[in-house]
Amino acid sequence: MAMRWADFITPSTLQLAPLLELLLEPINRSPQLGNLQLGLQEVLVNAVRHGNGNDPRKCLRVRRILTPRWLVFQVQDEGCGVPPQGRCHALPEAVDAACGRGLYLIHQCFEDVRWSRRGNRVQVAVRRAA
Repeated sequence: MAMRWADFITPSTLQLAPLLELLLEPINRSPQLGNLQLGLQEVLVNAVRHGNGNDPRKCLRVRRILTPRWLVFQVQDEGCGVPPQGRCHALPEAVDAACGRGLYLIHQCFEDVRWSRRGNRVQVAVRRAA
């Protein structure tokens, strides 16, 4: 299998099920599907809520890259970005914290998480199951 990639641009909305289905369609038989759905859902929700401020006039840009060894997703929002100190992936100390669990889940679901310098694009990747 050669490297394949596809780009998607979609309005910023929490109606994410159709987008998730489209993004995961080429790998829908993978034993990793459950973790990928959970992690990618968190990435997309964070981009809509925190990046684009739930503004449907803004867009999300998503790139899916499939290689023989890796599944890679890049998600970019139109926000000002997450500052480096906000990219922590530990669980929040307060059980009733309003946010912070999403980044933890993302790091549990993906082997590699990388941020753009500005912080409004995140790349997540996982090795393909053998």
